[in-house]
Amino acid sequence: MMFKDTTLAFIGSGMMAEAMITGLVRQQLIEPQQVVAAGPRAERGQELAEQYGVRWTTDNEEAAEEGEVVILSVKPQVLKTVIPQVRGHLRRQNLVISIVAGAPLRLLADGMAHACVVRAMPNTPGQIGRGITVWIAAAEVASAEIEKARSILGALGEDILVDDEDYLDMATALSGTGPAYVFLFMEAMIDAGVHLGFSRRVATQLVMQTMAGSVQYARQSDLHVAELRNQVTSPGGTSAEALYHLEKGGLRTVVSRAIWAAYQRSVSLGQGKRRPVLPEETEGA
Repeated sequence: MMFKDTTLAFIGSGMMAEAMITGLVRQQLIEPQQVVAAGPRAERGQELAEQYGVRWTTDNEEAAEEGEVVILSVKPQVLKTVIPQVRGHLRRQNLVISIVAGAPLRLLADGMAHACVVRAMPNTPGQIGRGITVWIAAAEVASAEIEKARSILGALGEDILVDDEDYLDMATALSGTGPAYVFLFMEAMIDAGVHLGFSRRVATQLVMQTMAGSVQYARQSDLHVAELRNQVTSPGGTSAEALYHLEKGGLRTVVSRAIWAAYQRSVSLGQGKRRPVLPEETEGA
């Protein structure tokens, strides 16, 4: 009943917007006709309308005026174009939820001249309701709106409400970008399996189930992941040999540097910079 007679307007109708719509409708928190999806491509709006029964528009101003809850789900690169279109079209009681990477609360609030803003960082597994979202609410967001935000973000999976906005840039680097790291590792394992002699189909099945089973096993265990790794690492065995080469190749260092670089990129997006200069780029200059 929380969203009875409430219109949710999605400004930006890409994958994450679709994931939220899917989750909200699946959990019966809203009816499809309560959703307005706004985006620049009419064919995308028609696709969402046919698949979910939502309404659509290519006019961001129209969507902002119609929605009691407005979700900003555009790419960071187009946010500076979208914010002026929204400004002046929001009612004072509107809740705005932004899932735009790197966009701080102050930039959003000042740009839209609207204080009731939530900033969130979901990730792509939210498309099947298995994601995790880190989020923060501006001080002006009332408790009722916080519960609305929690219900909407909860449609994507788990959520963590934090009290320091710095955690959003950290979450962008760790969990928001995290699926890309996992997919790359999976791709490397599958390619190695093919190199060993498996068909790509079988190699993919082996890697998929190994990853899924390992995560589930870790979730159900009370042990630290290092202890779980030790359980499958016999002295002088195959796991020990493989781990030796992963460590020798600097896996931990490479992963740490990659996540740090993603964090710096998120911070720089919020400051309006193109990208940070990494230390090695200045060496020998």
